Amino acid sequence: MRSLHEAPVTIGGCVWHWGTTAIAPALPLHLRRRVARGKEIADRLPERYGLNADRPAGRLLWLHAASVGETLSVLPLIEALATADPALTILLTTGTVTSATLLARRLPAALAPRVLHRFVPLDVPRWVARFLDGWRPDAAVLVESEIWPNMIAAVAARDIPLALINGRMSERSARWWARVPGLARSLLSTFRLVLGQTEADAARFRALGAAGAACWGNLKYAAAPLPVEEAERRRLAAMIGDRPVFLAASTHPGEEAIVIAAHRRIAAAHPGLLTVIVPRHPERGTEVAALGTGLIVARRAAGEDPSPTAELYIADTLGELGLFYRLARLAFVGGSLVPHGGQNPLEPARLHCPVLTGPHTWNFAEILARLDAVGGVTRIDIGTDPAAALAEAVSAMLTESDRGRAQAEAAAGIAAEEAGLPGRVAAALLPLLSADGKAAAASGG
Repeated sequence: MRSLHEAPVTIGGCVWHWGTTAIAPALPLHLRRRVARGKEIADRLPERYGLNADRPAGRLLWLHAASVGETLSVLPLIEALATADPALTILLTTGTVTSATLLARRLPAALAPRVLHRFVPLDVPRWVARFLDGWRPDAAVLVESEIWPNMIAAVAARDIPLALINGRMSERSARWWARVPGLARSLLSTFRLVLGQTEADAARFRALGAAGAACWGNLKYAAAPLPVEEAERRRLAAMIGDRPVFLAASTHPGEEAIVIAAHRRIAAAHPGLLTVIVPRHPERGTEVAALGTGLIVARRAAGEDPSPTAELYIADTLGELGLFYRLARLAFVGGSLVPHGGQNPLEPARLHCPVLTGPHTWNFAEILARLDAVGGVTRIDIGTDPAAALAEAVSAMLTESDRGRAQAEAAAGIAAEEAGLPGRVAAALLPLLSADGKAAAASGG
């Protein structure tokens, strides 16, 4: 094993190393403030400093998925890895409370003893070192765009095989990394396997220093349909009856006002319309409900149901999108009327729910291009009046139900295309756990 000082060193890497070391004393206060905002869990803060390692015996694969979307995308991969190697333990780290909560709900019970969750340490050299020396993973796998210089350098210094899967490198990020070419090349050349989400992503990784980067597909295509409690679906479906349901899913600040203004326009032509808003961050439920002045509003987090007279239902709970996609006639996918980059359109597509998006969808450009090609999505040209544009698109789809069904079937076909991808990725990752990875774990303890 190389000594720690032999990790890749560049001017940019040194600046990052010493900069993060310098600000480390201020980070505990930052984390405590995040606790106060519900962004961290107080009794799990030690994990952010690399503490609370409890490594089991045997092979250990460390898999890091930053947030909700990444976590959901790797669940089928975790199942494939566990099936292929029954003795393997997986350490899954994430960076958000919501991803940890969803993992607890979505992870199959049979896998729970073999999948350990921890919050990832912040990218401070001594915290990263403490984490790696405590867990001694046989291999490390990062998901999407988690390229943290101190972490990657420390992994390389310990000769731990490293992979990047479902990698995302936007044009904007590529331009940023191109300003520090030495650092980019030093970090990316460390990976033994780089798989981009798209051919464009893979090409950008190659240009920045990951010579063998390839694209096998997008794990987000292979994710399982969002779950539902069937008894609750039946209960709400009976309550709603034949009322048309318009869902605004994973909305961000600025979008809810547009959705509610659109509802006011649509309701005149579609009596009984129920608009359901699922804010991306459920803690905003009270704020969102306050926008519905003059409407009959119910909030799910307050224990309220969509009564026959309710016009607006704020579903400010976590992990229930699968329920509301199944109840809706059509769904607008948020983060796209404001410049956020969009949310995952495949979640409604897998459930045969017609999809609408706004123009700001760069995070899912490749997925949406494929949906566009088969007529599987409705794009909203918001112009100068986003509410009017959204109302027109929703009203048209409610009126032309055959069009919505055809669009939904086309989108579902695209969503089903990558069912075998998790198995192929698992087969590529398992060899990393062989001689090199075992030696790294053994030398640590």
